[in-house]
Amino acid sequence: MSALPVPFQRLSESIRGSEAALIARCLSPVMPWQSQQPHPVPCKIEPVGCLSACNRACTIALSASQKNTLMFGDLPPLESASAIFQLAAQYHSSPDGIVPRQQRPDLLQKGILARIPPLPSR
Repeated sequence: MSALPVPFQRLSESIRGSEAALIARCLSPVMPWQSQQPHPVPCKIEPVGCLSACNRACTIALSASQKNTLMFGDLPPLESASAIFQLAAQYHSSPDGIVPRQQRPDLLQKGILARIPPLPSR
């Protein structure tokens, strides 16, 4: 199962004020969308502690075993959910996790922060 998408901060009591508001704003459009839409791709939204993208509000990472990890930042929180799930389907279908720029949803053709190779198989 792929872990898709991964917002940039963990929802916890240690987050205060404006950070908590930003996190809620980034997550709020995505969480209901995932539960309301039929999705052929097994994926899970997982808030994480940090993706070290502090200046890139609404950052996600697409990650799966034996695939490249893709990380995107500066996503518009209210318009991104559909594009994220479209990319998640493309990512899931890709044997190596690489989705060519021209094939990604328009919103995700820019803003890629990293492509991280998978760990070698043992």
